[in-house]
Amino acid sequence: MSYSSLEACLIDLEKNGQLVRIKEEVDPYLEMAAIHLRVHEAGGPALLFENVKGTKFRAASNIFGTLERSKFIFRDTFKLVQQLIELKNDPIKAFKHPIKNFTTALAALKALPLKNPLSKSILYQEIKITDLPLIHHWPKDGGAFITLPQVYTEDIEMPGIMKSNLGMYRIQLTGNEYELNNEIGLHYQLHRGIGVHQSKANKKDLPLKVSCFVGGPPSHTLSAIMPLPEGVSEMTFAGVLGGRRFRYFYEDGFCISADADFVITGEIYPEGNKPEGPFGDHLGYYSLQHLFPVMKVHKVYAKKNAIWPFTVVGRPPQEDTSFGNLIHELTGNAIPEEIPGLKEIHAVDAAGVHPLLLAIGSERYTPYSQTRQPAELLTIANHILGTGQLSLAKFLFITADDTNQLGTNNVSNYIQYVLERIDLTRDIHFYTNTTIDTLDYSGTALNSGSKVVFAAYGDKKRELCKEVPQSLKELNEFTNAQLVMPGVIAVQMKDDRLQMTDFFKNINLQLSSIISQLSSIPLIILCDDATFVSEKLNNFLWVTFTRCNPANDIYGIDEFIANKHWGCNGPLIIDARIKPHHAPPVEKDVATEKMINRLFEKGGSLYGTK
Repeated sequence: MSYSSLEACLIDLEKNGQLVRIKEEVDPYLEMAAIHLRVHEAGGPALLFENVKGTKFRAASNIFGTLERSKFIFRDTFKLVQQLIELKNDPIKAFKHPIKNFTTALAALKALPLKNPLSKSILYQEIKITDLPLIHHWPKDGGAFITLPQVYTEDIEMPGIMKSNLGMYRIQLTGNEYELNNEIGLHYQLHRGIGVHQSKANKKDLPLKVSCFVGGPPSHTLSAIMPLPEGVSEMTFAGVLGGRRFRYFYEDGFCISADADFVITGEIYPEGNKPEGPFGDHLGYYSLQHLFPVMKVHKVYAKKNAIWPFTVVGRPPQEDTSFGNLIHELTGNAIPEEIPGLKEIHAVDAAGVHPLLLAIGSERYTPYSQTRQPAELLTIANHILGTGQLSLAKFLFITADDTNQLGTNNVSNYIQYVLERIDLTRDIHFYTNTTIDTLDYSGTALNSGSKVVFAAYGDKKRELCKEVPQSLKELNEFTNAQLVMPGVIAVQMKDDRLQMTDFFKNINLQLSSIISQLSSIPLIILCDDATFVSEKLNNFLWVTFTRCNPANDIYGIDEFIANKHWGCNGPLIIDARIKPHHAPPVEKDVATEKMINRLFEKGGSLYGTK
């Protein structure tokens, strides 16, 4: 179905039993986010807040809360977009099946943005930042944030919509040192198109014009996070996915989305940075306060009866998980098609996406060799770590399966498959002093840390243990040893006052003497709470891969360095404890949780909601 507005989408969801209206007054300070989190966790409907304290505008959330609802929203264009992406990967198909692909070609015409539409309803009213729903999501957040912005910029050297960038970079509206109504904070991470645009503007000592669209057809929101090649306008994708050309015009030199609910225009000046954050982010921790660009507000517009969309991010899975799943279904084999030899790749949401990638590749380099070991896999791994946002990966597991039965979506089976085959003396490859995700605080500084590739291939080398060996239970330095999955043991430090160097020296002396008894244990996780880590697979993934900086926090029993290659003869030990420099995890506010119970009790708008 082609939606001309956000409200049209919400009405459609309501007609189909997928939206609930909340009529009670709700507070944008913590309450709205807490309501969203509870409903999303239950797999519940989209929400329309009709009475938001402190503002005349309505707000909506959980619109994309499930993959099923997201696919329902784009039900009329979903397959067409898949076909277009498939044709890009294999354009010969268009010639082989011209009639079948004729509809797809017509749909592509919607990709062309439409300038100067008749309606400029977005200019209906000029407002101030303080008129907006100022939603404060987590207790330690630095202020109110926009969490579903569509941030539009143009290339100062090649202006125009076809060379523009539309990205989703959080916006801080209040707090810190921002001059209220006149300044807002713009946070963006590594490998984002806006950074290229700002760099070019800075070189010319000119401000970068920015338009922040909020709301509008849901295809616009999804387009802002679509991983498109640099130089390809997200507005073209928005038109095809929405079945409706992206409508725009210019006002005061700023590009304006004609279908948005709100538009904030402004400029970023060279050297114009101020502290932004903290903010409870999608890794499940607060991203801390750092200097980021300040946007000097020019004007703020709202259409008549505008609706403010928002989401809440935190420890995965959250609503942004549905975004990721939807993009994966849309793009299919797009990334494997771009990397020779790559068959499948999975960014693990439970581990915060960028911290953990699982990949399946090919091994075709030495078919004549009697020994099966990683060769082509290492080439593929380097290609992955040099490709777009995949380059932000911190842990990359890669293997090949000659039977074609292994998949990356069954994370537990995949990891066990790798652990059965990995040669700990040969198959671990570190990348030190490099970049990691901006939101990952396991590293040595903002954007800085290390990476590791576990590349395993060949016959099984070990049977993985299915219970905790007695030898580990009896170690003086360990306590609460728990089986996470076959071959993986979680342990705690008995004396957490010990320095890691002293602790490791002690256990290395003890375990080196019994290495032969530990062949079934390739991986030990040192953590703060082994019971929590072993309770659920998602707990293990979140703790292990978000709290470890590989080069600093991976150890090995009887470890060695040969020709600058690191390896070990005994189990790997990953130190996944929270360190002093780590950001704190996000936690719900107990008082707020009690406050929102009224909505879920008999007589409340959300009574019986799932």
